[in-house]
Amino acid sequence: MQSLLLTVTLFVLVAVLQAQDDLPFLSEEKKLSGVWFVKATVSDRNLTKLSPEVSFPNRVSFPEQGTLEIRTTIMSEGQCIKVGLRMQRTEEPGQYSSFSNHVLFHIHELPVKDHYIIYTEILLSEKKSEVVDLLGKHLKENTEALEEFKKFIQRKGLLQENVMVPEQRGKRILLTAHQDHNC
Repeated sequence: MQSLLLTVTLFVLVAVLQAQDDLPFLSEEKKLSGVWFVKATVSDRNLTKLSPEVSFPNRVSFPEQGTLEIRTTIMSEGQCIKVGLRMQRTEEPGQYSSFSNHVLFHIHELPVKDHYIIYTEILLSEKKSEVVDLLGKHLKENTEALEEFKKFIQRKGLLQENVMVPEQRGKRILLTAHQDHNC
């Protein structure tokens, strides 16, 4: 269950990147396509028990209009697994859905260049779970973006002590179709 939650969270992060309220679809596609790194993540469930958390680069693309696709690698029980997720744009600006609307992704562009917040609502068995991710185009830490992230999670009522900063893996993937094998 924890692996599924982490997988969905990763995809949610990148998925939310695609929906910008004030940009037409083609501008969104150009702005959000490419490789993104998960800089920080927090959930209403304490995920820190799963440490050490690792994160692989996420490749975002738009294979067809209204569809956002995220491809990445996740680590589950010591194994590296390549995964992909497709999401459909909803009528609400900046929102995508997946798994028959059981997972909603809200994309928020930050005032800090090349950074987004992905707010994910997971609705399973009539229970709601929330995950918030900070995404950036570059690996370099950005304290201003992290501060914006902390303000956002505070407004959502999530605990800052549950924030995880994942170890980055697969850094050489950037523009290739395959990832390095340092799992």
